[in-house]
Amino acid sequence: MRLKLLGSGNAAGMPLYGCACEVCIEASANRRLQRTPCSAQLEIDGRTYLLDAGQMNLTQQFPAGSLDGILLTHFHVDHVQGLFHLRWGVGEEIPVYCPEDGEGCADLYKHPGILRFHAQQAYVPFVLEGGQVTPLSLNHSKPTLGYLIAWQNAQIAYLTDTKGLPPKTAELLGRQKLDLMVIDCSLMPGCDHPGHNNLDDALVLHKAIRPRRSVLTHIGHDLDIWLKANPQALPDNLSVGHDEQLVYPIV
Repeated sequence: MRLKLLGSGNAAGMPLYGCACEVCIEASANRRLQRTPCSAQLEIDGRTYLLDAGQMNLTQQFPAGSLDGILLTHFHVDHVQGLFHLRWGVGEEIPVYCPEDGEGCADLYKHPGILRFHAQQAYVPFVLEGGQVTPLSLNHSKPTLGYLIAWQNAQIAYLTDTKGLPPKTAELLGRQKLDLMVIDCSLMPGCDHPGHNNLDDALVLHKAIRPRRSVLTHIGHDLDIWLKANPQALPDNLSVGHDEQLVYPIV
């Protein structure tokens, strides 16, 4: 099993449009410092799945026939905007596993094209090519699912967008021996938001769930600035994710 972050940013991205701060100037000059919409690529036993679809160039990144499915956390635009073009393709249908959300996003339900949406219930596992996926309820402004993915002896959790975790999700994850937790961390310490973790929240979850390793994602502009000024703020087994980073297995 392999998990690569395709994007690690919040909806605003990095560099922030119109901003001339030091961090944005550096990101403008160095592609490795840029942050595109939060998403990931999961490979299980030779099959390829996406975790969210906010990348706008999915049709260029993944040739026809190369995507075996998509796991959506929720239907906010920055997590589904890549589907609006992808759906008009021809050929095999692509299953999209998603939360139950009657609104969805714009006209995706009305005109799905080659996409086939399969609503999932929280805490009811399903199978992907020999791997078991358990949808997990998250705290956000739309119906949102995280995913616990188990394959052979490995377990990883992908948890964005969320503010803290619902008690049942936290309790379930605390019973696991997670190899990796990818967790929403949009904001710097002390900055509160009802739908996203700040660094204080992420550290509390990291300590409570005790994964072997945690990676922060959905990073916001102000958090990037704060982390640059406080490079020693994170424990050894918690790191900040970056676009195109292979986060599992650790190499």
